[in-house]
Amino acid sequence: MSDVPPGESRAAIAVEEIPSLLLRMIPESADSLAETYGRPAEAAVLTKNAWVRLYRLLAECFTTPVLMPELESDSPDGELLGRCWDFVETIVAHPSEHVSGAVYFEVLDQLLLDGGLVEAAWPYMKERTRERTLHMLDGCDLRLPGINRR
Repeated sequence: MSDVPPGESRAAIAVEEIPSLLLRMIPESADSLAETYGRPAEAAVLTKNAWVRLYRLLAECFTTPVLMPELESDSPDGELLGRCWDFVETIVAHPSEHVSGAVYFEVLDQLLLDGGLVEAAWPYMKERTRERTLHMLDGCDLRLPGINRR
């Protein structure tokens, strides 16, 4: 499921639209958005602070409260993880270094914090996200069976 209009490149998403995209695709982020920005989630995603401080948005409103608990769960919600990785796929290859850097450090790099997170995420990742993850693993000289160990 994607909130990207048909025929529009995922990379064409304006930086300013990423917070709203997060809320639309991952409504489970609403409480964290409201808490982080001190206003209802629908208003929080419209603030300049939400997209200018994209690293904070991804860390405090997506990765820590939504993505990581699902990846660490004994019974993860596959539908939610699918939506999470659809969201990441939409922004991972963004032409802006501000966006691609935020995704790398606040989402993908976080998978290296605990063993098994990359493996838990892998089945839900899409093509560009897998490509970036493989590049990250190669850069760390980390080999994982079934992912980049051949």
